[in-house]
Amino acid sequence: MRGSRKRLCSALIVAYGLFSLYAAYTVFLRPRRLAAPRPPHRDRRGSRDHVALGNEWNPWEEDEKNELVASQQKYEANLKMIKNARSHLDQTSLRVQIWGKAAIGLYLWQHIIGGHLEPADVTAQWREGSQKAGKMYFSFITGPSVAPGYFSVEAENVVLVLNGREKAKITYATQWLHYAQTLMQTRKIQHVVVVLLGNEQCNNEWIQPYLKRNGGFVNLLFVTYDYALVNEEDIFQWPLGVATYRNFPVVEPSWSMLRDPRSYLCNFLGTVYKNSSRENLMEILKQDGLDKLCWIAAREQWQPQETNESFKNYQDALLQSDLTLCPVGINTECYRIYEACSYGSLPVIEDVMTSGDCGNSSVYHSAPLQLLKTMGAPFIFIKNWKELPAVLEKEKKMSLQEKIQRRKKLIEWYRNFKAWMRQKFINTLENSFLPSDKG
Repeated sequence: MRGSRKRLCSALIVAYGLFSLYAAYTVFLRPRRLAAPRPPHRDRRGSRDHVALGNEWNPWEEDEKNELVASQQKYEANLKMIKNARSHLDQTSLRVQIWGKAAIGLYLWQHIIGGHLEPADVTAQWREGSQKAGKMYFSFITGPSVAPGYFSVEAENVVLVLNGREKAKITYATQWLHYAQTLMQTRKIQHVVVVLLGNEQCNNEWIQPYLKRNGGFVNLLFVTYDYALVNEEDIFQWPLGVATYRNFPVVEPSWSMLRDPRSYLCNFLGTVYKNSSRENLMEILKQDGLDKLCWIAAREQWQPQETNESFKNYQDALLQSDLTLCPVGINTECYRIYEACSYGSLPVIEDVMTSGDCGNSSVYHSAPLQLLKTMGAPFIFIKNWKELPAVLEKEKKMSLQEKIQRRKKLIEWYRNFKAWMRQKFINTLENSFLPSDKG
């Protein structure tokens, strides 16, 4: 019995060994037959042969093609929609070209509209920029090379920035007005707006015949100073702004500007004219040593151009003073007011009318500085410099925290003022140029 089992086990072992050898031969040593080539798959939709990837039939091929076609159709539909939207935008947008032929144009472009210029070099013969705002697409050109007939007129709506302060400037300004009038007559442009640096005594009669209301072609006039003919219909008051002709920059508030203590209570760097209130101011400052508390640098003759050193001193004085004294000159409004706001130094303004034709208008009754007062300027207004000692005494008692809050309020007001002027400018142009939806 035991012998029979032994023989059976031996037989099984031998059989397993033979099967293993056969399997090894089949897998590793036996030569393989080459498979017969499969004929290419013929596309039922046409006679052209189509070989599937890897010579294998793809059961999802038709679905993939359908998805590709659908994706292409969707892309084309979206592209068409974008083109239609752009076309609609072009129809509703108003292209306006600004010709900056007075330094006040840089205040409009860089400080109010917030545009940039290329090249950045302020001495360049030609500078330009563009900016989208509301329904407006603005382009701006400026520089000595911008001359009548020597540049491309790229819009039917033109804003012409001119200087009308004195006779020589007016002569140059009228040349530009005649050029614009010729373009109007030949239908190359449709609308003209003038932003005018007006005469400091508001002697602006020369511009009146060019206004549309008087038979001219100028649709709107924005003019500096308290011009008595401002009506908020086609004549608007415009801020004097900063002295861009001296390259006063767009100032961005910093942490230190807002929070650091300042070394001086006040500052005045400017010209002291004979027999002016500025002489009174200098005398009052010398009383009780008040001039020792303020940064004072008086000169007897006006200097149109600053040196690098004098300009840096002026900026430092604004930055290091809590108050900036703003005595009247030929006009009550001066660049110093806006430049002080840029640095958070509160303007102290001599609130008196100067000689000339400036004054209240049909819509404003608080001259001088009607525009600033209407906008709630948080300045200190005084009628006589004899009030200054009391102002400075109060200033001494203010805490740093109180001054910080005042600086924040001033800088925020000035930012809002520029934004308000920007929106007013844009809205006025839109209302004048775009067709009305009424009726």
